[in-house]
Amino acid sequence: MQPFAGDTTMGGIFNTDKRIRLGIWGLGRGSNFIQAAKELNIDVVAGCDFHEETWKNFLACCPDAFVTCDENEFLARDFDAVLIATFCPDHAMHAIKALQAGKHVLSEVTAFFTPAQGVELVEAVETTGKVYNLAENYPFSKENMYLAKLYREGFFGEMTYAEYEYVHGGANPCVCYPNGQPLAPGNQLHHWRGWINYHYYCTHSLGPVMVITGLRPEKVVAFPEDVLNIGTVHGKGRKTDGILPNLGAFAPSLIHMSNGGIVRNLMGGTTADSHNQRLFGTKAAAELYPRFNLKVGATGSAHTITIDAKWDALGELAAKAGHGGGDFWELYYFARQILTGEKAPWDIYAAADVTLAGIQALRSAEAEGQPMDIPDFRKKALRDRYRHDHWQQEHIDPARIFPEDQDLAITGDFAPAFANAFPLMRLIRAAFDAMKVYDYTIPEQRIQTIDLVKELRDKLPAIRIGFLRLKKIADAYPESMGGIAIREKFALCEFDRVTDTETCKNDLNAWLLKCHAK
Repeated sequence: MQPFAGDTTMGGIFNTDKRIRLGIWGLGRGSNFIQAAKELNIDVVAGCDFHEETWKNFLACCPDAFVTCDENEFLARDFDAVLIATFCPDHAMHAIKALQAGKHVLSEVTAFFTPAQGVELVEAVETTGKVYNLAENYPFSKENMYLAKLYREGFFGEMTYAEYEYVHGGANPCVCYPNGQPLAPGNQLHHWRGWINYHYYCTHSLGPVMVITGLRPEKVVAFPEDVLNIGTVHGKGRKTDGILPNLGAFAPSLIHMSNGGIVRNLMGGTTADSHNQRLFGTKAAAELYPRFNLKVGATGSAHTITIDAKWDALGELAAKAGHGGGDFWELYYFARQILTGEKAPWDIYAAADVTLAGIQALRSAEAEGQPMDIPDFRKKALRDRYRHDHWQQEHIDPARIFPEDQDLAITGDFAPAFANAFPLMRLIRAAFDAMKVYDYTIPEQRIQTIDLVKELRDKLPAIRIGFLRLKKIADAYPESMGGIAIREKFALCEFDRVTDTETCKNDLNAWLLKCHAK
């Protein structure tokens, strides 16, 4: 896979009057690409989503477009390409169906859910001759694109080691639609966000290293999760493993790249977001957060240079798109390949590489840390070993987290009540923990702690109401996955303390008075 930077020789971006008629399958995430499409010779002419609430925003942006909830009706329409932004485990099935319908495909991450699906998808691309790109956007930040340029110029020498992370918490997506509204009926979790292991979601961390260096992953090892005591908010071996994995869920792996270098690849959603990115070469090194620094001099006593990265071209257009401009660039490369034939970074083979790295990492973890090969699906002979390999993560049915004989009048409030409670839970822990270290906090940040405590004090009545809503569900179905998840959140948020409203309010006021006296 060859990395690309912005093309500075374009006229009218692609120097052609040819247009691409695009259908978007999955109008939640998919609608985020509409504005960028207008700049890239792309006309959005059709949409498909089973959730009709998403149609409103789509039609507001594309009033002349056809829209339906029927995927067969959608694919039967006369257009050139499909942007697939449906549920993550369904991407391969939908991509294959679109390819066979004669459409080019830009698929959201990840490309497939099992190795067998990967073989089928690769061969569908080869058989149809259509363009397939993976919509992985993190390599296309200004910083990573500049690193790719420097790497191609030999600035870093050979990559020896890299650390890239995508640790991004947030449990609301487990109980909400993409627009933030709670699921309906509310007695369930999101189709896949409520249970999928973070190893699968490895493209935002491994992807930039692949594009910057042009290397492919060859082997991966990951420690068993019970050894690391990570996994999910729930204890290992419990029937609730996997639901609401917003805390305690780390998925680290070590990946051996094709030049012999090592990547520490880290995904997860835990007690802090983290997007650290570091790259070490034989001649120089780079770190992207909290500032973009290059370390030069080829020794441990490196000279540090702070960089203000800029795109080579089209920066103003890219800046309007999401994910730091990445959404623009992945759509740009897709359109360019269709219009000019110039290969994009994320073709089907690179998409298979990065997706298999996650699948095989989870496989390694479940095999007590045994190293796993990451097969190269460019090699037709190798594919036969994985053609019938349907290995996948064991997971719960997100629609069955309560007993069959449940009272929907009670359990139907699970998603709405959790969606209401999550920001309150975050506030509780933030305030209580900030209070504990207040005396050691730098002076200019102490006012932030005081404001948090005041906000918690003022929201105690709402917290009590919200927590009692959840308690009603947990009391009715204490042994259900939903009930256990509620009780574990209560333990995290000190249920008894915050629902004793008057006592807690008095304690907080006394603490604030003490701070004022100081």
